[in-house]
Amino acid sequence: MELWYTEKQTPQLGITMKVAQTLHTEKSAYQQIDILETEQFGRMLVLDGMVMTTEVDEFVYHEMIAHVALHTHPHPENVLVVGGGDGGVIREVIKHPGVKRATLAEIDRRVVELSRQYLPQISSGLSDERVTVQFVDGVRHIEEYANAYDVIIIDSTEPVGAAVGLFQKPFYEGVFRALKADGIMAAQTESPWFNRDLIRGVYRRVSEVFPLARLYAANVPTYPSGLWTFTIGSKTYDPLAVDPESLPLLDTKYYTPALHRACFQLPEFVAALTREGDA
Repeated sequence: MELWYTEKQTPQLGITMKVAQTLHTEKSAYQQIDILETEQFGRMLVLDGMVMTTEVDEFVYHEMIAHVALHTHPHPENVLVVGGGDGGVIREVIKHPGVKRATLAEIDRRVVELSRQYLPQISSGLSDERVTVQFVDGVRHIEEYANAYDVIIIDSTEPVGAAVGLFQKPFYEGVFRALKADGIMAAQTESPWFNRDLIRGVYRRVSEVFPLARLYAANVPTYPSGLWTFTIGSKTYDPLAVDPESLPLLDTKYYTPALHRACFQLPEFVAALTREGDA
């Protein structure tokens, strides 16, 4: 008998993978957590029926949400990651030797514990001495800080349930206050094929809060449509002003200095989402 996992990414579309075995399943205080061993993408973390990360393609998302902002800021020393309990973004953050402190604000303790157990290559950075893990609501954590962080990375789930607030203007206003005078934020903002209204809305809200907003994209095979966007909000620094030749080479598989600027070259239907009045 064959076992297959299907994520219904939209009411009309899904992604299906052959499963070798179910490694863990439980209902935490916040969500349904499943960890599957798939034949195509290795171990896979699923929250409330949605694929969060897999061993095979995780590096794309984690590298791209982290390094674009961290290489835009000239001296990122104090970094906050909201969400991201699997630890992948933290792993990328601490590749930057100038980072002195990296804080993970994750609401669900079980995501961190299970990622440590079943996804060690993704969660490895959580044990670094520079890392502090706080099991708190990310929105509440942001509200408690002002002028504290150089970079804030919003590694949220899809905008459902507790994550809805992470896509709203009051949250971005809180992020702005929590950042230092030259701070920068990066957030995942879903698929331009299926979430155009969300991307357009987030970009508008970030633009209303920050002096500079930028949208960029990357290819993540297990996310809906494979084309995924990220939104930058910056108080001072423009990622397009970064000289690629000045960037150090990191141990990465997707992100490169040349890609730092290239990822902002968007297909027209995606770029249109950043312009008021365009469809």
